Amino acid sequence: MRKDTFILLSVVLLGIFFTARADAFCVQTEKANVRSGPGTAYGIVWEVYRYMPFKKVGTSLANDWYAVKDVDGDVNWVHKGLVTEAYSCAVVKAEEVNVRTGPGTRYALAGLSSAKKYHSFRVLDRKGSWVKLQDEERNTGWVHMNYLWIH
Repeated sequence: MRKDTFILLSVVLLGIFFTARADAFCVQTEKANVRSGPGTAYGIVWEVYRYMPFKKVGTSLANDWYAVKDVDGDVNWVHKGLVTEAYSCAVVKAEEVNVRTGPGTRYALAGLSSAKKYHSFRVLDRKGSWVKLQDEERNTGWVHMNYLWIH
């Protein structure tokens, strides 16, 4: 392999490595359309709500859309203006979970008592394997981390 070809290949691979760097994002708007490609011309795959977490796996050439991985491992696209890195978020990955008033099963069920799969939250605190969460209506409660996908 020629030296200049090797250098070009190295630069391209290095660029892919840095572009594919994983970062955590949360939806910061009331709703966000997750699309099949980087632009509004692409179809809507999923409509998600505030606090839905994503893992960034790439960016568009114009750097205005992020390729993101969701709780199911699917990769789609979201506009950068709809997400934030300012706080951590979680989404329920089990069919349904109990939401408790404190970090443990000895605590009573919280006001929202349970949350179904894909319910998203803002992470407020952690104690051991329990996570204190807040939903869009500002209700709070604790859920065991085994039932959450946190980013």
